[in-house]
Amino acid sequence: MPQGLIVKALSGYYYVLPEGAALLEGNTVTCRGRGVFKNRNITPLVGDRVVYEATENGEGTVTEILPRSSELIRPPIANVNVVVLVFSVTEPVLNTQLLDKFLVHIENTGIDVLLCFTKSDLLTETDDNASHAKEMTSTEFKRITTLYEGIGYPFVTTSSRLEEGVEAILQHLDGKVSVFAGQSGVGKSSLLNKMISGLDLETNAISQRLGRGKHTTRHVELLPLANGGLVADTPGFSQLDFMEVDAEGLSSCFREFAAVAEGCRFRGCLHLHEPDCKVRDGVASGTIAASRYDHYLLFLTEIKDRKRRY
Repeated sequence: MPQGLIVKALSGYYYVLPEGAALLEGNTVTCRGRGVFKNRNITPLVGDRVVYEATENGEGTVTEILPRSSELIRPPIANVNVVVLVFSVTEPVLNTQLLDKFLVHIENTGIDVLLCFTKSDLLTETDDNASHAKEMTSTEFKRITTLYEGIGYPFVTTSSRLEEGVEAILQHLDGKVSVFAGQSGVGKSSLLNKMISGLDLETNAISQRLGRGKHTTRHVELLPLANGGLVADTPGFSQLDFMEVDAEGLSSCFREFAAVAEGCRFRGCLHLHEPDCKVRDGVASGTIAASRYDHYLLFLTEIKDRKRRY
């Protein structure tokens, strides 16, 4: 039986792109899922590689879901290779606590990350011109990018006019399945508008196509990039409530913690007050950024509070 890729799921229908076909209008097969999936509490997801069979009415039935390499719960999507985490440097100003919260959730999935910092042309040059609540200086931005690059996160910067950075993003996503995530107002839709090959869509049109329109159903849809990659916006990645991360697993979602935590005296060290904790030693020596450790403590408290409530 033929195989394909689910590129859209909406109202109980799965739109399957046959293996080897280009993602063009009219190339997908509209399918239903087998009843056995529901009985087994299995849901086919956008991004799933599947086996399907044709039905007499020209549509099809998904009969088998092939093994997944990754899975996101919110948004529901499978086999993602890269999450592009989009944050603006200003308007709204870059919030590293929120950035770390996103990174924890992505690290927990095991998916690669590309950081994308937008509106870089709006950086101020000196502290005298910056209102720290609303603006960021070039010096502070350099400190932040140096920190995250040192941890192991590649990054790209773009300008408000999209005159730079787009080609670099496309190179990172070459041949891969990716999703865009980040807070609203940072330019995700504008980036997608620039990157999607052959589609001259306004930002609002993309928003509606991806289920973000005011009167449309929210859904995930893969769209083709010029380099053969596929990309989806993420209409459910804004709710970061640590439902999938526990206290014991939190530190492994901080890459620089995981690199030294094996040297801690106690297995399962939470890096709070335990003796001979290599993570706290790293903070004291400056090899681990105090800001990252402070955010770890905040997230750990949030996880423990959630556990007490539920």
